[in-house]
Amino acid sequence: MDKFGAQSTTDEVLSGVDLSGKTVFITGGNSGLGLETARAMATKGAHIVLAGRNQAKLDEAKHSIAEETPGAQLETIICDLGSLDSVRACSAEATGRFAKIDLLINNAGVMACPKEATADGFERQFGTNHLGHFLLTKGLMPLVEAGTNKRIVNLSSRGHHIGPVDLDDPNFEDRDYNEWLSYGQSKTANVLFTVGLEDRFSPLGIHAFAVHPGGINTNLGRHLSEEQEQALIERATSSDPNFAFKSIPQGAATQTWAATAPELNGKGGLYCEDCHVAEIDDQSTKGGVRSYALDKGNADRLWSLSEQMVGESFSA
Repeated sequence: MDKFGAQSTTDEVLSGVDLSGKTVFITGGNSGLGLETARAMATKGAHIVLAGRNQAKLDEAKHSIAEETPGAQLETIICDLGSLDSVRACSAEATGRFAKIDLLINNAGVMACPKEATADGFERQFGTNHLGHFLLTKGLMPLVEAGTNKRIVNLSSRGHHIGPVDLDDPNFEDRDYNEWLSYGQSKTANVLFTVGLEDRFSPLGIHAFAVHPGGINTNLGRHLSEEQEQALIERATSSDPNFAFKSIPQGAATQTWAATAPELNGKGGLYCEDCHVAEIDDQSTKGGVRSYALDKGNADRLWSLSEQMVGESFSA
């Protein structure tokens, strides 16, 4: 029987865990799930690096954690995942400032935004949720290699059920844009990236996990109209009559669990939900991971495509 579940919180998951000496790098660490993950891990002695686009918001997040946990080791760094130049600058700065990263939590993301382009011309959701993290992870990998019990956690979503990555048209250049189709393919990309990381870096003791946090009311939904929000809730309840929104501490629990659970030692390339490893399931609307999201062939194709798009090779 699983020790934790859908209602577990970050503090419950970390009960008895000592993160002293661990450096944790969290994208989107200034709000929502990222901030809660940082808060909970800081109470366990971790050295926390909060990465985000806005220095004022990062400072506010740092202050809020420090107020709760005096003496917490907290640092901030600017990283705009929608700009490859910003990602490269972040990686270079991090390499100069930090000796290692034990836990890299790729938490930031955008959801269901109107059709927009990143600074480099990529469709915003694919460009931010996947390509930005792909390049950032590459840039930070030497620091991760220097860590211990090294894990990379990529925040995905049950939204990956919406569909696979269109590897021939990831930027919606040859098909009509749909904000949910775009979101779904970006979340599938997060799982495939996890598979690719595990395949390439597990021999170095680096293990990767994709996570579905659950339905949570955070600023991730800032682009949604009231009608879209209602439609999202109706879709969730029609597919799962027991659907209920999680609190932020409950929503951040699975990524916290995936980053620290001792039962995951030596494992990786897995998709987790409700603080357990999900089963492959191509039918259920209530949970599980789609087989196309764990397919090695799809993962390898996406990896090659991502290297081409960011203009850099990424190998162990």
